[in-house]
Amino acid sequence: MADLRDVVTTLGHTGVSTYIQSGNVVLRSDRKDRAAMATEICAGIRATSNLVVSAVLRTPKELRRSLAANPFPDVADGTRVLITYLSGQPAADDIARLEPDRFLPDRYALLGSDLYGSYPNGAGRSKMTLDYFEKRLHVHGTSRNLNTVAKLIELSGG
Repeated sequence: MADLRDVVTTLGHTGVSTYIQSGNVVLRSDRKDRAAMATEICAGIRATSNLVVSAVLRTPKELRRSLAANPFPDVADGTRVLITYLSGQPAADDIARLEPDRFLPDRYALLGSDLYGSYPNGAGRSKMTLDYFEKRLHVHGTSRNLNTVAKLIELSGG
């Protein structure tokens, strides 16, 4: 994670911190073009570690909004609900081709560019995977459980 902090800092961002070993970065930037920032961060990671990754950026306000919009409030365990932050809003035709009952008892709900997944038996063995959604929705994403999202909000000062 120290290498990741160095990459992001080298790109000119400030207040850079990381949280746990899963690529969570909190940063401050005056730049507005998040797509360009994400591309630069991915290129920096590839250049320094030869890892090919995708990055999705959200503001503290957007993180708070996504946490508040959780469509699975009945799930008490914050590790059993994941929010997948998508790189963009999927096309209506792609959304229509999803199979809502395919993964039961796991469930999902798509709200804009945030995809929520409820995993009663845990996400580790579920067939409802990020790969399934990325291929069908033609976007990239990164998933975090509710507890991690709450911690990122706290770390961001948001």
